[in-house]
Amino acid sequence: MRVRRCAIGVAAVTVAWLLPLAACGPTHHTGTAEQTPVKVAKDDGPARLPVPRGKGSKVADDFNGDGHRDLVLDDLVKEQSHADDAGIGIVYGSARGLVPATRQLLTPTRNAARAKGQLPALFDAEAACDLDGDGFTDLVVSTDPPYDGQGQPPVPLQLLFGSPEGLTGKAVTLAVPDRARAGNDWPDQPVCGDFDGDGAEDLVVHASDQQLSFLPGPFSRKGGPSAATAPIPAPGNLPTGPAADVDRDGYDDLVVRTAEGTATAALVLGGPTGPTRTGATLPEGIDVALGAFGKAPQLDAAIGAMDHTALRYDLPAPTRATLSSPGSMLDTADFDGDGKDELVSSGSRIRLFRGRTAGLSAAQPVTVEPAARGTTRVLTAADFDGDGRADLAVRTYRGETKDTVAVYPGEKSGLIAAEPAVTFSTSAFLGL
Repeated sequence: MRVRRCAIGVAAVTVAWLLPLAACGPTHHTGTAEQTPVKVAKDDGPARLPVPRGKGSKVADDFNGDGHRDLVLDDLVKEQSHADDAGIGIVYGSARGLVPATRQLLTPTRNAARAKGQLPALFDAEAACDLDGDGFTDLVVSTDPPYDGQGQPPVPLQLLFGSPEGLTGKAVTLAVPDRARAGNDWPDQPVCGDFDGDGAEDLVVHASDQQLSFLPGPFSRKGGPSAATAPIPAPGNLPTGPAADVDRDGYDDLVVRTAEGTATAALVLGGPTGPTRTGATLPEGIDVALGAFGKAPQLDAAIGAMDHTALRYDLPAPTRATLSSPGSMLDTADFDGDGKDELVSSGSRIRLFRGRTAGLSAAQPVTVEPAARGTTRVLTAADFDGDGRADLAVRTYRGETKDTVAVYPGEKSGLIAAEPAVTFSTSAFLGL
């Protein structure tokens, strides 16, 4: 499970999707652009296939409801250096995993709602979950509505609802009732989860002054929550996702950070009235990931710093440990299907540490060696082929006009395959 702030992005080594993505949401890279503009051929990919019609499912990130997980891609390759952002790419899944030919491009012109008659220039994926409970995953998108700096800013978040054809319609602006707002901060940083345990997906967004707005689901097609409560006091200003039920009490919990960059964080525990209780405080770090690394039913936390990874086992009353591995950005998933999560550590390189009954093992980590040259970052870790083992999706890029997305299947032995099962470039979305 990936836990990080969706700004949208943390300047480090991972491009994650709500979402978290993650998801947790996406991270903008800071690679150096070419000095001379390089044009990229439009629609440089396999011939497009229609999106399969689904009937609804409970699979995460399944926008067309066909029972197969899909992939959200921000920061697409541009036609030339310094060109405008191309939009949000969706690659749809199948029984064999992701199918690059089944792809869709979301843009402000086609898909965004207008604010005061204007279409947004910013259009970035933040989180994904089934907000209206119809069996089709919905996408929470961040935009930049007009604001004159006076009073409370408008809500920058929009909702794109899934359907049997995927994400095809116009977004609606998320309705944050006045009762749920506080101060004059932007209501952003969305995190999905069932925080009140009623079976419907809720949203948590930043309010102001260490407060959260809790928006219980299900949501209407007009973007409104089912109810509204007063802002909830929190141990920080940056809610991060994805949410997870760390203490196994039937309510999702989330991590709230005190600041961007290196900062402390704390768990905020869900309950019948939402995420109102502060749990364990976590040490300083750049990123936090939650996973079942050991034997306890409760989840564990890994906190990534530049020179080590701090571990807190058996949340919410944790046992302390340290993994002597640098890696400021972290992801977790079960790659070998044994019921214990592995830790993906991204720094100067990407390494996987195996989960065991005694906790994470620093012995014999698996290092990812992408075939493509360039800077490689983790996109997400998720089971795209439905075999019960997570797969690792990474992106290797060179500047703004060249990249390769590769998906490495999870394996019962060895954690992940040495060669990717799927590779493509996000230049395939140009011209769609």
